[in-house]
Amino acid sequence: MNSNLLSKFIIIYLLIIIIGFGSISFISYNINYRNLTENTVESLCNEAVAISRKYSDNSLSDENLKSIKFELSTLAAMSETRIMFINLAGNILLDTGSDYNSENTYSFQDFDSTLTGRKYYQTGSFYGIFSEPNISVMASITNSFTTKAYVAIHIPVSKINSNVYSTFGSNYATFTIMLALSSLFILLYFIQVHKPLKEIIKGANQYSKGNLSYKIRTLNHDEIGRLGISLNYMASELNEMDKFQQKFLSNISHDFRSPLTSIKGYLEAIQDGTIPPEMINKYINIVLFETERLTKLTSNILTLNELDPKSIRLNISAFDINSVIKHIIETFEGACKDRKISFKLTFSSKSLNVVADIEKIQQVVYNLIDNSVKFSLPNSMIRITTTEKGEKVFISIKDNGCGIPKNNIDKIWNRFFKSDISRGKDKKGSGLGLSIVKEIILSHSENIDVISTEGVGTEFIFTLPKLKI
Repeated sequence: MNSNLLSKFIIIYLLIIIIGFGSISFISYNINYRNLTENTVESLCNEAVAISRKYSDNSLSDENLKSIKFELSTLAAMSETRIMFINLAGNILLDTGSDYNSENTYSFQDFDSTLTGRKYYQTGSFYGIFSEPNISVMASITNSFTTKAYVAIHIPVSKINSNVYSTFGSNYATFTIMLALSSLFILLYFIQVHKPLKEIIKGANQYSKGNLSYKIRTLNHDEIGRLGISLNYMASELNEMDKFQQKFLSNISHDFRSPLTSIKGYLEAIQDGTIPPEMINKYINIVLFETERLTKLTSNILTLNELDPKSIRLNISAFDINSVIKHIIETFEGACKDRKISFKLTFSSKSLNVVADIEKIQQVVYNLIDNSVKFSLPNSMIRITTTEKGEKVFISIKDNGCGIPKNNIDKIWNRFFKSDISRGKDKKGSGLGLSIVKEIILSHSENIDVISTEGVGTEFIFTLPKLKI
């Protein structure tokens, strides 16, 4: 396949991985960063309030600040923060991150303890003291309802980012496991879809080259497997049709070639004087017989061409089927007399009216009786019965002939089909009579069936609609 589904699925799969990984990373980072920031700020606020309460009663003299700084430095080191005491004027009284003292103080210009506005923390350089962004929270140190100073606690934003990234390890591990499991989809697709489809495409290519005997190997029992089975069945039917077409051409060539060869040979013999004058009439009769075969064969082919069950026009009328059978039997009197074949008629009533195209039903009855006469043994009897069952009339024509081999029962309706037995006895037949019968019965939306035992005889049964009174 130039652009196969597998490569498309892999590309789509990789795009989903890339987009999914990027989306998960972006969303996870923002969610984790927001949650961790909120938790950190809340923790810093609680810590700042605790410190302000602890040292609210202490004097912020230099001596006390040294002691307080020693205590807070340990706390700042443990929490990886920086703690400051800032007086109302903006001077740093204590800073765990540097050696500020009373002789070396640092003042913030334009210090404003309400700079955070509605937020209870701020993010930035905190008046330019930090080279990187920090999150800062402040709490006032009050005594007797009077603010003495402020506690400011700072933590670098990079520290929070680092903590966020550290949580990504578990996220990536989960994503990797999901990725490995989802990759099984590609493997399952390859086994369950891609390979069977390649086999079906291979089979289709073989069929397009005329190799209709190729069998698609399908192990699955899903829709693709059923598709493969359907294609195998289609190829098998086409193969049978191809064989039938070859046999059809062979049969029709044989049936046309044989009489034409005879006609040509006898006429040439008459022309060059090989045949004596007293024998000419005999061979002219043979030529006429062969001409009649060709005429009947051509007529039958034209009849079959017109008998399309979907488009055939029927001249429906009511008539007595018993009367039709009797008149047709009379036409076989000469052929049956020589071979001493008799007829036994069993009718359920004196007259039995049906609704159908009388001319076409006459042809059906004629072809079936003609077939029975051809294959009946000398001194045998052909039984014809008509019976009523509900709204249907059943017509049966049964002979005591050679019968039809079991493996040929389903083939007798095929055009130009002749069994080996048929070829030995039916010299004049074209192999189209039963095909015409089947087409006419189907055009009436009725049924025809055959029961045959080799060496015993054959019975044809077809139905017609009974006239409603």
